[in-house]
Amino acid sequence: MFYIYILFSKSSNTYYNGFTENLKKRVENHLAGRSKYTSTKNDWVLVYSKEFEIKKEALIEEKRLKKLNRASLEKLIYN
Repeated sequence: MFYIYILFSKSSNTYYNGFTENLKKRVENHLAGRSKYTSTKNDWVLVYSKEFEIKKEALIEEKRLKKLNRASLEKLIYN
């Protein structure tokens, strides 16, 4: 399976979008500071994820998410 996900850091009031084949391990890596962009904060919380059977579909969705503005991301997450 393939996953797209959104993390949120309260301390920086920032969202981070990503793609992975192992969601649990990827989130653990973010929290442990083993990802360049997210390594400066340790309060990341998984706020959204979606599972795909086809890698190409997951990558297309990740690309779409990266283009969304904050209001659109929050609408997706919280509605």
